[in-house]
Amino acid sequence: MEGGAMRGMFTAGVCDVLLENGINFDGAIGVSAGATFGCNFKSKQIGRAIRYNKKFSHDWRYCSFRSLLLTGDLYGADFCYNELPNKLDLFDYEEYRSNPLKFYAVASDCRTGEPVYKELATCDEKDLTWMRASASMPLVSRVVKIDGYELLDGGMTDSIPLKAFEGMGYEKNLVILTQPRSFVKEQSSSIKMMKFTLRKYPKLYEAMKKRHETYNAQKKYVFEQEAAGKCLVICPFEPLGISRTEKNPDELQRVYNMGRLVCGESLAKITEFLK
Repeated sequence: MEGGAMRGMFTAGVCDVLLENGINFDGAIGVSAGATFGCNFKSKQIGRAIRYNKKFSHDWRYCSFRSLLLTGDLYGADFCYNELPNKLDLFDYEEYRSNPLKFYAVASDCRTGEPVYKELATCDEKDLTWMRASASMPLVSRVVKIDGYELLDGGMTDSIPLKAFEGMGYEKNLVILTQPRSFVKEQSSSIKMMKFTLRKYPKLYEAMKKRHETYNAQKKYVFEQEAAGKCLVICPFEPLGISRTEKNPDELQRVYNMGRLVCGESLAKITEFLK
């Protein structure tokens, strides 16, 4: 599951249709929003991601420059990874832990500039910290320190981790992208600013400089694997046209509905592929 901040509402729609139709997997891997929203697939909580995003999109504690100024994180760490799952829209930890599906998140090692793949078996406080690391966007997030690592957004080093997942032994994969097939990534317009903010982490900065090249190569690989019958891609028909920090509930619903539509139209193909 690719990231993309609020483009992840597309992924949430896809996942909910898969759940509604009883489509199961042995494993799943998410990057950034693909992890934070995708974990609801393992907990089997249909509608949870779109529900809480619409409800709290205007809450400054969830996502705001006020949160960035007060906490150092655009997406408030305590609110998103404590208040929300434990008090406001309860995460089903029991279902998550009993579901045999193995769930992984991707984060970026700031010191090496390489991706790190972490299985999140229980979604306990430590796992949630890893999930936060996976979604900690550069420029607007604090570096997450855990298990001896210093981590940021997994999309900085491995936006589409198909090859890594195949290396773990998963041979037949459904890949959910949040960009259309025709999308070609260009170098980030913020790369000069990142040179300053990532000055302590030159290897991660180098990875970000060539991230667009890495992404485009990964996407090419995904479609080659699809042509070979080794994976199936679900992605938008056209650009989603949504801000990474979208707060309009109607826009969030629109993109979620698009994910539902694309997945619904692909159900027969998905079922046939997974036989």
